[in-house]
Amino acid sequence: MSRKCYFTGKSTRAGRQYTHRGRAKYLGGVGLRTTGKSNRKFKPNIQKVRALLDGKAVRIHVSTHAIKMGLVIKRPKRTWRPPAEEV
Repeated sequence: MSRKCYFTGKSTRAGRQYTHRGRAKYLGGVGLRTTGKSNRKFKPNIQKVRALLDGKAVRIHVSTHAIKMGLVIKRPKRTWRPPAEEV
């Protein structure tokens, strides 16, 4: 599964996590020092949703941001019921 939103194009982004050591100057220290930088990934919140695309119900991967913005049109509920058996 590709971690990419169908509507907004959000995907995994690269970044860094910084590690600090020391005491803040306003607390009487000499200030914070950076002691390490490690690579990390920022992953978007991607959900698999059944939505209407061109009149068909299709499973697509969308971000929760796209769902909240109203870009996803959910498929209608089924109304079909099996025929009642006659006694």
